[in-house]
Amino acid sequence: MPGFELFGDKERQQVNDVLDSGVLMRYGFDGMRNGHWKALELEKSLSEKMQVKHTQLVSSGTAALTVALASAGIGAGDEVIMPTFTFVASFESILAIGAVPILVDVDDTLALSPEAVEKAITERTKVVMPVHMCGSMADLKALKAICVKHDLLLLEDACQAIGGTFEGKPLGSYGDLGCFSFDYVKTVTCGEGGAVITNNDTYKTNADHYSDHGHDHVGKDRGAETHPFLGYNHRISELHAAVGLAQIKRLDEFLAIQKKNYSVLREAIQDLPNITFRKVPRGGEESYAFLSFFLPNTETAKKAHLALGKAGVDACFYWFDNNWHYYREWKHLIEKKSLGRLPVEVQKQLPDYSKSDFSASDKWVGRTISCLVKLGWSEEEVRERSKKMAEVLSKL
Repeated sequence: MPGFELFGDKERQQVNDVLDSGVLMRYGFDGMRNGHWKALELEKSLSEKMQVKHTQLVSSGTAALTVALASAGIGAGDEVIMPTFTFVASFESILAIGAVPILVDVDDTLALSPEAVEKAITERTKVVMPVHMCGSMADLKALKAICVKHDLLLLEDACQAIGGTFEGKPLGSYGDLGCFSFDYVKTVTCGEGGAVITNNDTYKTNADHYSDHGHDHVGKDRGAETHPFLGYNHRISELHAAVGLAQIKRLDEFLAIQKKNYSVLREAIQDLPNITFRKVPRGGEESYAFLSFFLPNTETAKKAHLALGKAGVDACFYWFDNNWHYYREWKHLIEKKSLGRLPVEVQKQLPDYSKSDFSASDKWVGRTISCLVKLGWSEEEVRERSKKMAEVLSKL
């Protein structure tokens, strides 16, 4: 991770196909395309890779979450349970459709705690949205049982975990809907892009229409298409889809490199007495995009993060103080800062997060360091990095 590290002739060829045709839009202009339909090809490839019936490409991972929620009929006042540790896009997508993000603690998986989810369910709850941060997953089996019990939608945010699996199923395919991001720093990149996957025919139809202004995409005359319901523009371009089409065909290659490099790093530090690792639920295999581990306490974790940086071990993250990924710094959400007035339902139902007790999350995230696993490292660079990590962490 990320896939841009290994850009090459395959990506260039796919992009050149689009440039040679001159058709950059995924819809229409049939006669000019020279038979190239990159978005359609990528949707087919993703469906096969993720073992699902349907894929809908969109413009970003944030758009994917928004479209997924809308396709399932989630709207104003509906509550969506999400974790305290994620990217801001999780609550942005919820707020975008007038729904209410309900933050819930994470556990030692660094993902949604099933026990905390059960306690957070109300009569307004419609969706449970686990986020598979840093390449590994929540306890999906437990979360699915909760969703079945309460008749809730299970929406997997697998934006950072493409290639991981749970009980033999690709992450994103275990729930009712799954979402991916293909931005510039993801394992598979389109530059910008995202996807919704599902086995539900209705959700696919809705996602297809909603992501393109409500167009029904019937026939070959775009101007004659009808609009069964309101939609917005979350389309991906053919250029972005072309990059992704080359990259998805290389996913197994990327995952093998990630696992190899991850294993070298983990083996170097796994016997240190002050190190433990995030829990991967039974039946799960992470994508090996990050190596995430726990220090004994918050103070030691902060020292370790600084020491790793000084030693030249870059791309290691201490999420507890991170502006983008942990609830403590989401001041704009906590203070309800918006350019325009928020929907009445959000104003009334959004909890006062300035008074919330997320100490259970702090217990884990405050002790966590996650180190990005790069695809472009040489064997020597991986060995040198593992050596430095072991030296730094053994001195704490």
